[in-house]
Amino acid sequence: MTMTYAQPITRRARKHAVPALWRQVVRGAAPAEPVVEPQQDRSAFTQLEIYDGVLAAFDRRTEVLRTIKGSSDRLTAAFRIRRLLGVSQLQATAILELQEQGLSTAARNRVAQRAGELRAALGR
Repeated sequence: MTMTYAQPITRRARKHAVPALWRQVVRGAAPAEPVVEPQQDRSAFTQLEIYDGVLAAFDRRTEVLRTIKGSSDRLTAAFRIRRLLGVSQLQATAILELQEQGLSTAARNRVAQRAGELRAALGR
């Protein structure tokens, strides 16, 4: 008789995942096919929170870039961004995932437009 054993359950540190939708807004390109990814507890409120944090970073982009470049690692950069802008961990993670081309004026306008659409849909 062959016995099988279950694999041990390992607990990973939960990272704040950023929805792919906001990345599409920043990059300005719609996906060729609809992206069907199950996302945990993603709502319009969460997306709006991310957009608000990213817009705060756009307003102070020079300071944000200086903070990121002056940080020794990602964790330190996220902590410094949170302290600089007064944003949440999720927002700081989204800001760190932006690339320098994502901090352009055109990208800011796309994020602001999408945030406005979400606010209108949520009645805020």
